[in-house]
Amino acid sequence: MSAAPRWDVEGRDWPNRSHSRFVAVGRVRWHVQVMGAGPVLLLLHGTGAATHSWRALAPLLAEHFTIVAPDLPGHGFTIGRPAGGLSMPAMARAVGDLLRVLDVTPRILVGHSAGAAIAIRMALDGLAEPDAIIGLDAALLPFPGLRAKLFPSLARLLFVNPLAPHFFARLARTQGETDRFLLRSTGSRIDAEGVGFYERLFATPGHCAGAITMMADWDLDVLKRDLPRLQTRLLAVHGEADAAIPLASAREAVALVANGRLHALAGLGHLAHEEQPGAVAAILRQFVEAG
Repeated sequence: MSAAPRWDVEGRDWPNRSHSRFVAVGRVRWHVQVMGAGPVLLLLHGTGAATHSWRALAPLLAEHFTIVAPDLPGHGFTIGRPAGGLSMPAMARAVGDLLRVLDVTPRILVGHSAGAAIAIRMALDGLAEPDAIIGLDAALLPFPGLRAKLFPSLARLLFVNPLAPHFFARLARTQGETDRFLLRSTGSRIDAEGVGFYERLFATPGHCAGAITMMADWDLDVLKRDLPRLQTRLLAVHGEADAAIPLASAREAVALVANGRLHALAGLGHLAHEEQPGAVAAILRQFVEAG
């Protein structure tokens, strides 16, 4: 069992592989995909995912934008930890450093789940000056009720247990378990190819460790406090059947932002952009073009 995903094994037929490159920035060796032409649009995946989650959406957006899509530190084929670890501010700074090395200035930031929080943190901290931010099933507020206390504590307990990533990796190799886990945790039904890419990543302890570390370092209370300072136009595109982030949470987050809007997607879950990439691409384009 591999400690981290290997480009020549787990990445052998990676989606949009011809657009992949590896870029060293400080402590991190990034895997990033760049494609298309036009205004630069940055895609930031969520916890536990990687660039494969954009496999269908990125080529559609690349017809109108220059797409920059990295694997976040601790995820996929990006190796190394930025200064400050995998906390939200540290991840935001690390992505900003990558953009400077690539010499690109994104006009649009698109983030899925925790990736949306990173995008907003970048704008709040002056690491990017986008014209618009789009959050896809965005994780922007602390979990409601008892989960607000239990979830961070559980993540920290797993973080200090060196066997936890290996346990989850072994579980992912159980026939059908990844498919069942994705359905339970997201409310989304994605195609077998997509499930297969998640299974490859979850079966590597290094990727599991990155996801656990990111969850253990996450602080959404500070982001909630800072959301009213966001001046950038924000669109939250949210699946009504999202089993991970309730639609009510998206409504509450958007209400904190002066230029915030919500677009609900009937019947779709937390991975709505993988379930219906064409519909999501059209919504993104319409919002960007509306100015």
